[in-house]
Amino acid sequence: MDIIKLKEIVQSSAPIVFFGGAGTSTESGIPDFRSANGLFRTGHGREHPPEEVLSRDFFHTQTAEFYRFYTSRMIHKDAQPNAAHRALATLEAQGRLKAVITQNIDGLHQAAGSQNVLELHGSVHRNYCMVCEAYYPLDHILASPEPIPRCTKCGGIVKPDVVLYQEQLDTQTFADAADWISAAEMLIVAGTSLSVYPAAGLIQHYKGDRLLLINKSPTPYDGYANYMINDSIGKVLSVLAEG
Repeated sequence: MDIIKLKEIVQSSAPIVFFGGAGTSTESGIPDFRSANGLFRTGHGREHPPEEVLSRDFFHTQTAEFYRFYTSRMIHKDAQPNAAHRALATLEAQGRLKAVITQNIDGLHQAAGSQNVLELHGSVHRNYCMVCEAYYPLDHILASPEPIPRCTKCGGIVKPDVVLYQEQLDTQTFADAADWISAAEMLIVAGTSLSVYPAAGLIQHYKGDRLLLINKSPTPYDGYANYMINDSIGKVLSVLAEG
């Protein structure tokens, strides 16, 4: 696909909606899940596979082990927005991009300046007491002197506001994401295997003819794409966002 031609399409499209996954943040040094070097492949040397550790049942039955894995493998406090995050913020500032829908929990879209971000799987930056629902920032989790972070108000366990396996996505966030995609003139999908449901099913709400997939590996929805690019997400989006 001619990137210059694609840039012209982007510049003539509005509203644009972006739907992204873990691959959006790999250029910030955060590993994805299912690539050759992804978390789910490299983490299997442990006693429990990541899919099990990051489940609701495991959180409730082996909370300390959950937090050991979570704080060492899922938190990347020093990660900074990359070119992809910055380009999306630029497209939003231009008035073309209306919503960022992400499967990521790292908060890098907001750090780059994006305003309308729908976090399907929650965020590591939000944490709540399971008893009194008091809010705690990420630093409370990382600075906990005990293996299991506790509420300073009631002593309850503090749980990250992230969607674990066996848990449902937030109904309102999912519905809002479907509405944005349905109303989009152009949908840009990047850095996701489109294999995790129900999030992957959101792409079926798109009704237009400007579906762009940016991914380094095949997805189940490649046949639906109007445009496909197998290249760096940051590199491609940076060009598309140029004024």
